[in-house]
Amino acid sequence: MSAVEFSRPFRIDTLGDGDRAVEIAAEPAERAALVERFGLVSLDALSATATLRREGERVFAEGRIRAVVTQACVATGEPVPSTVDEAFTLRFVPEGEGGEEEIELDAEDCDVVDYAGGSIDLGEAVAETMMLSLDPFPRSEGADAVLREAGVLSEDEVVSGPFAALKALKDKLG
Repeated sequence: MSAVEFSRPFRIDTLGDGDRAVEIAAEPAERAALVERFGLVSLDALSATATLRREGERVFAEGRIRAVVTQACVATGEPVPSTVDEAFTLRFVPEGEGGEEEIELDAEDCDVVDYAGGSIDLGEAVAETMMLSLDPFPRSEGADAVLREAGVLSEDEVVSGPFAALKALKDKLG
């Protein structure tokens, strides 16, 4: 495993009882490394405020991520700026305790992050959470026109496949 670009470790034995408020922010070199790792055009800001709470060997982190990001349009490659301003809730558990089985989560459930040793890495968790909150298929304003010129049909124009068959059936019935 390579080094983490945005590491902000917190030793569990220093958290004690009660809540601990923390603020973290990525430095320019860390943001540049995250741009490389995540395939972004730029990452002008990445920060988080959080409250850490220890319950035995588990640590809960609740807070807010803020980021200024530019991604490449999936159709044109043009820059697509976006911002992240999102609440998060994370539960850090000792490695292996999270289990491998899939479970259904409600919106109120938090993401589970494994940790090894005696510390959690809030920076890495924030970087991954930021990336997951971005549009996986960003499109610039001209994307639809470029796709149309390339012969890519929109969902409404598709004439074959299961959804086209359902549309045809719907048109016949109604």
